[in-house]
This record gives sequence, C-alpha cells and structure tokens, in this order.
Amino acid sequence: MIVNRCAPALMLGASILLGGPVSAQQPRALTAADYARAEKFMPYNTAPLVLHAVEHAVWLPDGRLSYCTHAASGHERVLLDPRRWSRDVQAAHCPKTEASNPDESVSPDKTRAVFVRNYNLWVRDVASGRERQLTADGEKDFGYATDNPGWEHSGRAIVAWSPDSKKIATYQQDQRGVGEMYLVSTRPGHPQLESWKYAMAGDATIATIQRVIIDVDAAKVVRLQIPPDAHRSSACYDVQCGDGVFADVQWSADASHLAFISTTRDHKRAQLRIADAATGAVRDVLDEQAATYYESDISSTSHAAVNWRYLPRSHEFIWYSQRDNWGHLYLYDLRSGRLEHRITAGDWNVVEVLRVDEQRRELYFLGVGREKARDPYFVHFYKVGLDGGKVRLLTPENANHEITLAPSGEYFLDSYSRPDVPPVAVLRNADGKLLGTVEKSDIAGLVAAGWKPPIPITVKARDGVTDLYGLMFEPTSFDATRRYPIVNWVYPGPQIGSVGSRSFEASRGDRQALAELGFIVVAIDGMGTTFRSKKFHDAYYGNMRDNTLPDQVAAMQELAQRHSWIDLARAGIYGHSGGGYAAATAMLVYPDFFKVGVAESGNYDQRGYTDDWGDKFGISAQVAQDDASIANNLKGHLLLAHGTLDDNVPPNLTLMLVDSLIKANKDFDLLMLPNQRHPYRGETGSYMTRRRWDYFARYLLGAEPPHEYRLHAPGDAALDD
Repeated sequence: MIVNRCAPALMLGASILLGGPVSAQQPRALTAADYARAEKFMPYNTAPLVLHAVEHAVWLPDGRLSYCTHAASGHERVLLDPRRWSRDVQAAHCPKTEASNPDESVSPDKTRAVFVRNYNLWVRDVASGRERQLTADGEKDFGYATDNPGWEHSGRAIVAWSPDSKKIATYQQDQRGVGEMYLVSTRPGHPQLESWKYAMAGDATIATIQRVIIDVDAAKVVRLQIPPDAHRSSACYDVQCGDGVFADVQWSADASHLAFISTTRDHKRAQLRIADAATGAVRDVLDEQAATYYESDISSTSHAAVNWRYLPRSHEFIWYSQRDNWGHLYLYDLRSGRLEHRITAGDWNVVEVLRVDEQRRELYFLGVGREKARDPYFVHFYKVGLDGGKVRLLTPENANHEITLAPSGEYFLDSYSRPDVPPVAVLRNADGKLLGTVEKSDIAGLVAAGWKPPIPITVKARDGVTDLYGLMFEPTSFDATRRYPIVNWVYPGPQIGSVGSRSFEASRGDRQALAELGFIVVAIDGMGTTFRSKKFHDAYYGNMRDNTLPDQVAAMQELAQRHSWIDLARAGIYGHSGGGYAAATAMLVYPDFFKVGVAESGNYDQRGYTDDWGDKFGISAQVAQDDASIANNLKGHLLLAHGTLDDNVPPNLTLMLVDSLIKANKDFDLLMLPNQRHPYRGETGSYMTRRRWDYFARYLLGAEPPHEYRLHAPGDAALDD
C-alpha cells in the first residue's frame, strides 16, 4: 500500500465555523492536559505496557516454535522445543523480517519464484537468478495471474503451486470492457493520474478468469475446458482478503488433478470441480445454491479460511455449508458426489478447518457458539473424527482462543484471553493435554497508568428477543452522579462487526481515549454481522442501508434505561469505511436520535463500490441504497472525511454525498485528506483523530477543545481502525 505520510489535511465544506455552544450555558473548555490524558489510552501508548504477550508465533521446519514477546528488558525472540521442552531466549528486533519480493510467489521447495511481467508469467531460478518466460499471449487487460480485481491493484502474482513444485494453477484475467477507476495525486506541478479496472455493482461487464494450469519445466499452458468464471473465484474471492492467495483451489498430492470452486457473480451458486492437470478436462462434482449467498467460511479474519478439503486418497471431500442455518462440515464421496454423512451438527458454527489427518481420519477446527453460557463469539479449538462421533473440546478455558497449530499436528500454541482479561499462552498436544504455560501477560504497568478494561454488555436487538453483544467504555474518572453523552463506534458488517476480536487488546482504536474526554462509548455487533446463524447474518440482505442501525438504536435505548448516567439526548456515532457509511446513514435515517456523526471513507452508494461487494449482498444498479438520495434529512452536525487516493472506497462516493448535501442547502463539514489511502496513517491519521475528538467535544459535550492539539503517534500508525 502506497502511503504519503507528509501530506497535510485540507478543510473544505459548507460550514467553516465549527465552534459555538450547544445550549444557553457557556461551554466549558477542555485543556491540552485533558487531551494528553486521553491520548495515554491510544494503542501506541498502551501496547508497550503489556508485557509477555505472545506475538508473531510460527512453527519452524525443525519442529521448534518461534515467537516474539515484549519483556521489561526489551523485545525478545523465543525458540521453544516442545520435544525437549527447552527454551532459548534471544534479544532481538521482533519480528525479524527477511528480504523478499512481495510480488513473487515462491515454490514449495524454495527453488523457483514466479512473477508477472508485461501481463505474462515468468519464473526465476532462486539460486542462479536466471529468468524464463512461461506465457506469451498476455496483454493489457488480459494478463496472467494479475491481482487487480477492483479493490486490489497490486503487482502480485496470484498462483497456487503444486506440492511437487512443478506445476502452477492460475488464470488469465479478462478485464477488457470493464469500467475504469481514476484517482489523482496531490503534488507540486502536474498531478499524477492513477487508473485501473474497477467494475461496480450492476455493471454489464465484470472481470472474468480463464483458468489455466502451467507446466513450469516445459512452459506449457493447459487451459481448463470450462467457460470463464467470475473473478469471485480468484484471489481471496471475498472482498478485502488482501493476502494474495489463490483461494478455493487445492491440488492432489501427486499434482495430477486440481480441485477448485467456481462461484457465480452473485455468490448464490458454488460448484466443486476437478480438473485433469494434463488435459484440462473438468468434471463437476457438487453444486450448492443458496437463496442469498454461499460462503465457504464465516471467518471474520482477514485471510481466506477455506473450509472445504479435497481428499483424493480416500476418494472423498469435506464440504462446508450453512444449509441448516449453521455453518457445518459434511463428508461426500468424490466419485459420485453423494453425501456420506455429516461431520458436525448443532446450533453453532465451524469457523475454520485447520488440519485434516487423513491417516487417523481426524479433523481439527475452530468453532464458535458451541459452549453454552459463554460469549458466543469466543473461538474454541476442537477435533472430531471424519467418520462421525463426538466433537472434542481441546481448549476448555472460558475465553477467546488464538491457535497456532504445528504442521505435524503434534502440538499447538493456545493464547487465550477476553476483552477484559489479559492473555495466557499455553502449549498443548494434539489431544488437548496441557504441557505447560508458555507466557502469562503482565499488565501491571498498564493498570498503574490508570487503564480500565472495557465492560462486556448484552442487549436485545430490534426484535426485542435476539441477544446482541458488545463493549462499553467509561471514563477512568467515571462518576455515576453525572450525565454522559453516548457515542457509538459502528461497523455494520456484513463480514465483521463493531467489536472485532474477543481477544484482549490494551486499546481498541480510540474508544477508551474518546471516553476519557467525558463520553460513554459503545461498540455493538448488530444483526447482519458474522459468527452467528445464517439467518442472523442475512438480516438485512439486499438492504445495505439498514447498516445494523435499528439494533444500534434499540441497544442504546436499553442501556439508557438501565443507566441513569447515560444522556440519550446527546447521542453520537462514528465509523470508518462501512462504518463511515453507517455513521452517515444514521444521521440521515435517525436525524432526531443521532445529533453528531463523524463518517470516514464511507461507501455511501453501493452502486459506486466494487461489484463483488454489492453483487454478493443483493445490490444492483437499480436498487437505491445511497445516502445522497436522503441528504435532505440531515439535522445534526456531520463531519465527512476521505482520503483522495483511496483505492478501496473511491472518494467519488463522498463527493456525491457532498453534492447532494449542498443541493439540499445543508450545513456539514468536510475533510479531504490528500494522498491518503483507505487507512489514514502518520500525521494525517493523528490529525483526523484529533479533529474527531474536537467535533464530539464541541457539538456533543458542549466544550471548547484545546486549540490545535497534536497527537504524538508513531509515523506508521494507522489510527482509523
């Protein structure tokens, strides 16, 4: 991601004078000392106060576990040998990074690397550096292994190597006729134009992929004998995966066959297919269709948690489905496509398959919601037999578990915690037997600095029946005799929610820092977000403007009924990206409830956002879910912000909303952040955070903020969440 840290922020907009009291009383003043106290709770200040948390854990080829931790003496790299139980501690800069080309994909045997050059695929011998061209007919907008399906436009090669390092599965991506996206940099002299292919929801033409298998030694291209697939079936076919993998593709051990899933444009149909690597012949095995959309996982992580498995040795495959309202695993016959039996069942979800032991016929996976009387978002680790039987819990603690499983399957590192309880890392064997404690986090310094944990909350959804879960942040100087404005940090999903991980975090963005200025801040996972039932996830399918807002309002009303110190007459909301869309929508759909909103980099009209997103969640060119069409509803104070080089959510979407607000003669505020991408980094990120605090202080708290307070974030910090 290209970031310009030196770019200042510009202020534009319909209202220049931000100050002024919100009541007849003279507003009190917040001081620089107040802001400095709040800044103590920003992540860059709290994270160093947490000692002995495990970070960057990875199993090495020699069977040892490597991880980093922060001790009182500085950063350490620890090498742990579970067979001898030896422990080697090294003072080191963690994590240690090795020089590599992120645009290359290295073969499993580490001898070759492939890359894209002039729309064709090339291979480089790692030892000698000699390069050789593998394809010759690639051209502009019809290149091999290209990573530019709209929300991404990197130079990475998207391929899947065969286990023997002799073949590559990839595609030739056809973007001819797809619409363009344009961004213009801000700099002295002539601005620089960025342009790339970016299809939008409802566009007649979208990118497609023609699947190929390449014999690397012979430089032979075998084209699979099927029509082109929608690009949903390429790298991380869901939006924002961003790790450059060729998702939903699996090789047989002998590299003779390739299994893959073809996904339709609307994601409603998924087909498991098997290709002959030598001839390109393709056999259809399974066809699943969904009323809304099919997913091969419900993971809220940023990587592709592909949960189906190709098992050609036993002529079987494992399939993931939410056909009964919950995400579960099924075992099928590979030859006939016939269901053999279910592997898992119940009112809970499989999250991610981590390992299949074909010899022992055992499967290891992450799941949520199975352990009753616990937060249904807590992830636990399980194993189950492929031939059925009882699901066995391997992580018994009532907490959220982060698992690092050894490739051999013999051991796993389990770091468990809760939002209000710091992590403990333990080592267990494949049966879940506790072998010892690896690290126990020390937050004494954090507590001494005045930190207090967020408060887990449970409230009812819009229906008055469904439980919703979230976190509430109070000032550390909380006084129950006072009345506090309430501010909602929102991310509506559908792929994640407002809370995010249920693991311990010393700070969650600026939630606690903002609370410190005199607010109650809440983050609540509304209906339409992941990790719950399929029905829960589909709550507002086809109506993206819903944005979980009926749940947010209901939850805030319930909290105000419980707690006399919440002043519901002073309700605010803020968010970034989808959260920006939700924050602006809240100000327009609930103008009498939300008085102040800060909306950053929002996709305010799904018809102008990437096609994969809108098409998956039921938006078309004819469906109006935009905020611009209801701009006339604005009553409160709204601050809009957007990076001018945002290649995920185009700034055009904010400017369309601005245009409608101007035509409606509405007062609002606008910050266009030159040369910023989707996250706001460096000085600009700090500036945006400070302006957000100022906005809520003036218009919700009725206080004048200190003049031009400067946050002291590290230069590479992303402060927008």
